Amino acid sequence: MDAGTAVAGATLTTTVMAAIRQRIATRSLTPGARLPSIRAFAVAMRVSKSTVVEAYERLAAEGAIRARAGSGFYVAAPLAPLSLAEIGPRLDRAVDPLWISRQSLEAGEEVLKPGCGWLPASWMPQAAIRRALRTLSRAGDAALADYGSPLGLAPLRALLARRMSAHGIEVPPAQIMLTESGTQAIDLVCRFLIEPGDAVLVDDPCYFNFHALLRAHRAKVVGVPYTATGPDTALFAQALAEHRPRLYITNAALHNPTGATLSPVTAHRVLKLAEEAGLTIVEDDIFADFEVAPAPRLAAFDGLQRVVHIGSFSKTLSASVRCGFIAARPDWIEGLADLRIATSFGGGRLSAELVLALLQDGSYRKHMEALRQRLARAMAETGARLKPIGILPAIEPSAGIFLWCRLPEGIDAAEIARHALAENIVLAPGNAFSLSQTAKGFLRFNVAQSADPRIYAVLQAALRKAAACGIARR
Repeated sequence: MDAGTAVAGATLTTTVMAAIRQRIATRSLTPGARLPSIRAFAVAMRVSKSTVVEAYERLAAEGAIRARAGSGFYVAAPLAPLSLAEIGPRLDRAVDPLWISRQSLEAGEEVLKPGCGWLPASWMPQAAIRRALRTLSRAGDAALADYGSPLGLAPLRALLARRMSAHGIEVPPAQIMLTESGTQAIDLVCRFLIEPGDAVLVDDPCYFNFHALLRAHRAKVVGVPYTATGPDTALFAQALAEHRPRLYITNAALHNPTGATLSPVTAHRVLKLAEEAGLTIVEDDIFADFEVAPAPRLAAFDGLQRVVHIGSFSKTLSASVRCGFIAARPDWIEGLADLRIATSFGGGRLSAELVLALLQDGSYRKHMEALRQRLARAMAETGARLKPIGILPAIEPSAGIFLWCRLPEGIDAAEIARHALAENIVLAPGNAFSLSQTAKGFLRFNVAQSADPRIYAVLQAALRKAAACGIARR
């Protein structure tokens, strides 16, 4: 913004003040940050130095900034409550990731949710959960009513260590910390390792809540194109050189939203680049148990030196039973445990006891065996229903719950989503997952939520309407 873009009626001084307030509101200037020099800001705003002096003095009088003799002006105002929707360019609400999540979470039973990211409740092992709850009701007082330990339930951490070893990740229980979810795990790692303004790499496309979470941490988010075998390593190297990021957050196993699988060659190249750049990698393994054949794990190749491995049971067991975990190097686990106490004190011991019971009695293993077969059938059926209406998978995933699909040429997924929403169907348009906004022609389908024939009738009608509008515009 410069003086030439000032709104009618605004003085040059108030225009300069508004520019500074905007930078503070969007956190490009944080408390304690030094403002541009009077000379530099006068040049940037195309105004006189006296105008900038007056603006700075008035902001100082308001308490928004403060002057330091011989040093300049610094931000002094406390931060206003964070509004994620106001940070950066405002997306159309039909494709905003937080909007998609809220519509899916708040939807009534009449709403179909092929765009959501979880299994239907009826697909979860409800009978086994009820049995475990009955058993747990007879547990000791501490299990039912006391805080968990800083690292979490020791027997569950030992069991998780054994499960991770099946993927080549050798980690002792002392290097595992339980969390309330995979999202909390990433949040804690971000609190621990990054500061506002730090650059963080994500895949493009990637799970859209990574964008929202990183915006909440006021990070600079940088996207790297994701291919059928992992991130584009040439562009990954370029992003490392240009932005010097602190973290790279990605999926292990089955990628969200594409369903792609990381190849060993790409994994080795990414780790080599990370080592050269001093980059930490956060590997989200939340879809591990959907795999039929194990994919490479960055944490296995790296030995948890610069990779932090996380997961949870929200997608496979129950979204109501909040239990996730972090595996990391010993000194980081200590710091993360302190941070967890500071932010949430004790852990969810009851949830951890419930997950442990389900993992130990064999019911979870049987559930997952049946679930993988059911998902394979749903994947084939969903693809077969989408193909006749011109919606085709961009990648044929080996397993999992997602189909990343390309729409017919020239069709905007956001327009299809708006049409579907009016019919009580929540879709997930591609640009909600894409930092570069280059996925407008894609939709992500959750095959477990895509059985109802109304979905395909509405999609077909929406595609016809979009095509007709396109013809009319031409």
